[in-house]
Amino acid sequence: MLLAKVLGQVVSTVKEPGLERFTLLLLQDATGADPERSTGAHYVAVDLVGAGVGEIVLVAAGGAARVAAGADAPTDRAVVAIADSVVRGGAVSYRKT
Repeated sequence: MLLAKVLGQVVSTVKEPGLERFTLLLLQDATGADPERSTGAHYVAVDLVGAGVGEIVLVAAGGAARVAAGADAPTDRAVVAIADSVVRGGAVSYRKT
């Protein structure tokens, strides 16, 4: 799984039928000591948990994303959890406010 920050939503009125029941989120991987500081390329994932902009989330990738979203959903990334806190080296590096 990956740790990522939600940057926004991708709105699409015309979708493959397997994606119709999902909100699409724009994400960026959280790297380094502070999960709120995201880096790298942006990507889209289906939202399975109702995450919002600015939240830190857990993202399943590849086959795990397809299992979580359902076999009819053509996706390789799915938001499967919203992080309440991240503890690194015994110290809290992120806490949801």
